[in-house]
Amino acid sequence: MTEFVSEIKAIPQNEDRIFAMLSDLSNLERVKDRIPQDKIKNFEFDSDSCSFAVNPVGKITFQIVEREPNKTIKFTTTKSPVPLLLWIQLKQVAEMDTRMRLTVRAELNPFIQQMVSKPLQEALDKIATVLASLPY
Repeated sequence: MTEFVSEIKAIPQNEDRIFAMLSDLSNLERVKDRIPQDKIKNFEFDSDSCSFAVNPVGKITFQIVEREPNKTIKFTTTKSPVPLLLWIQLKQVAEMDTRMRLTVRAELNPFIQQMVSKPLQEALDKIATVLASLPY
């Protein structure tokens, strides 16, 4: 299992508001205009899952599998060329100051790992940046 960890991002909001928004994927409706249409297509979501198509990978579906209030949201892929686990960790360090980190674990053979490690790390960091900049 290969692990990728994002940079830690500071969010000027309380962890309960951040958790409430991120743990309900139907809130993606508020930010879907920020999603680059040239890279991600057929974006669909409900409160517990989201799916999209990415060239050349194809369709990927993430499902929330665990919610630990104000601390962790865990996802797994239910449809993906590579099985992934993703989780969002939140830690409030002061009033209106929460830190967030994303972690991905993927089952990658050595050949695939060489090809996807850098793009996967870059994607994880970009996702963390976007999540940190959302209007909570």
